Amino acid sequence: MRRIRAAAIGAVTLSLALAASACGGGSSTDGGGSNDSPKTLTYWASNQGASITVDKKVLKPELDKFEKQTGIRVKLEVIPWSELLNRILTATTSGQGPDVLNIGNTWSASLQASGALLPWDTKNFGSIGGKDRFVDSALGSTGAQGEDPAAVPLYSMAYALYYNKKMFADAGISKPPATWDELVADGKKLSKDGKWGLGAEGANLSENIHQVFVFAKQHGADFFTADGKPDFTSQGAVTAIKQYVDLMAKDKIIAPGNAEYAQNQSLSDFAKGKTAMVLWQTASATLASLGMKDDEWGVAPAPVRSGTPGSGTSVNSMVAGINLAVFKNTDNHDGALKFVKFMTSDAEQKILNKAFGSIPPVKAAQSDPAFNTKATAALRDTLAKSAAALPQVADESQFETSVGTAVKELLADAAGGRPVTTESVKAKLEKAQQQMPAK
Repeated sequence: MRRIRAAAIGAVTLSLALAASACGGGSSTDGGGSNDSPKTLTYWASNQGASITVDKKVLKPELDKFEKQTGIRVKLEVIPWSELLNRILTATTSGQGPDVLNIGNTWSASLQASGALLPWDTKNFGSIGGKDRFVDSALGSTGAQGEDPAAVPLYSMAYALYYNKKMFADAGISKPPATWDELVADGKKLSKDGKWGLGAEGANLSENIHQVFVFAKQHGADFFTADGKPDFTSQGAVTAIKQYVDLMAKDKIIAPGNAEYAQNQSLSDFAKGKTAMVLWQTASATLASLGMKDDEWGVAPAPVRSGTPGSGTSVNSMVAGINLAVFKNTDNHDGALKFVKFMTSDAEQKILNKAFGSIPPVKAAQSDPAFNTKATAALRDTLAKSAAALPQVADESQFETSVGTAVKELLADAAGGRPVTTESVKAKLEKAQQQMPAK
């Protein structure tokens, strides 16, 4: 992707050039951008596997295949989740970014509002085989309702509870917990001798949001009103966040050190037998890469208050997933569309989602038996019956930053032995709400 200089220079001609570039200057295309560099693409991929190295091993053969088919060389960068949103936000304001990129599906509406991404109208969807190839739940997290999507679904995921079978058997626990009370009780039995009941990624802002969003739904709360205004301090939201933080602060089933985790460390601890349970999105492929055998772990629906997942207050996952977006000012517009078509083809969807343990958002690819195993059946069931999409509002990314940071700070308090009270939770959330853009 071409790099746009951000420095302000007084010459009118340069101002006009920058304006034209931001609007898709160069060789004209109907969808924005240009075809000035038809032989290369830059692709930012999110870190899906156990490490960046693992991701490159998965993606490189597929990108080589794309180059052989099209003659277009793809420059790949795999970006850690802890850096991805900030990198994308910087790119949307500076113009210095990739041609194609992975985005967390929860960010779709926020990035759509920036105007930096190519809209997926009927024509653009037609170039990749049509919108009806994708499942509805995945399409529901591609941008604001009533607008052309900002991205195309690539990987679908849901949260589930992964548990160590041997640690459960040694503790005399016969089945995975279905309610939070059961999880806490089991976690206390498992938290001994330097081992812990549950893992968490307390310094990962997006992970914090995913967890507390589900807790809030179970307490009948949303973080935004129906008209999109922040509502962080409702009783349900405060209760939900305190319940989550109390797993470390009061129940003491999460190790204090997890407050500093942000790079899959809790999953590594789980694979090493240091932690008995973890709430995770599509963990099977990563567990295998970390050396854990399939028969050493089990998977069950994430707990709910009643024990029976379903709609409303029995939501037990956010609709997780990765979308594929194109920067509007790409200088290889046609190549970018070809790349999206390639990555979302039936064949590639099977290859990539098998490798990362996720679910294809493309309907035809879901028929593969690989997506009806113990590792994926529970995830498909959750997506179909008991998952809810995070708010598709323009301020969602700021919500993740402000509330995710509040949860991070509360977990740090818990790790440091400082009291976490209803009042302290509410104060953090009030501060987070004050940081949101004024309406």
